[in-house]
Amino acid sequence: MPIITLLTDFGGRDGFVGAMKGVILDICPEAVIVDISHDIAPQDIREGAFVLRNACPYFPDGTIHVAVVDPGVGSHRRAIVVETSRHLFVGPDNGIFAYVYRMEKDFRVTRIAHSDFMLPTVSRTFHGRDVFAPIAAHLANGVGPKDIGPPVIDCDLGNIPEPLYRSDGILGHVIHLDRFGNIITDISEDDLLRIATGRSLCIEVGRATLDRLSVAYADVADGEPLALVNSAGLLEVAVRDGDAARQIGVKRGDDVTVTCVG
Repeated sequence: MPIITLLTDFGGRDGFVGAMKGVILDICPEAVIVDISHDIAPQDIREGAFVLRNACPYFPDGTIHVAVVDPGVGSHRRAIVVETSRHLFVGPDNGIFAYVYRMEKDFRVTRIAHSDFMLPTVSRTFHGRDVFAPIAAHLANGVGPKDIGPPVIDCDLGNIPEPLYRSDGILGHVIHLDRFGNIITDISEDDLLRIATGRSLCIEVGRATLDRLSVAYADVADGEPLALVNSAGLLEVAVRDGDAARQIGVKRGDDVTVTCVG
């Protein structure tokens, strides 16, 4: 049975997600629909891209991911399908697939152009229901990306900053604040291993300065800050049983500095 995932900023109150599921099941009744999240902050493309990054690798080969955080709906922004070695991604060409492009060395992008695979009437305000859901369902039924439109060579890569290596360490950025207030950075475990080479690390973000990496939240006392490599393989700063973003005074986009000591 084909798996189709949904990620949106629609929430659960207004029935938008239910309408998308109805369209999918009408076209592909055997589809298994999995909700990744519908709690992305409204119009927050970067948050949607990050949440998709963390979830999509764990799905089986052949999964179709529909991601709709689409403040430009109804404009001239393109609707696309991204094909990687394992998965298909369906959504707007607005940077929502930025991390997919970074993770995949080989991908192909197709513009959704053929109306035969959309609903008969396409709203200017709800492409999730009228374009992306039916396209995903037709893909699940065996339609190929090449059948729905021409290739795209200039897709929106998302303009997400990358860590900057320096002579004494690395300068990164806060890319996500999770629901616990944990501070997620774009510095990976591989980045840390590359710069450390046996030396100690000093991590600075907001009002916090930390001189070691912990293994788990329980390594420190209640209310104390810590840094660790989280389950996504990224450097995270947290406060045990607390809200690090609020306590340390951090917002998304702030700098994170890791300096080698010794």
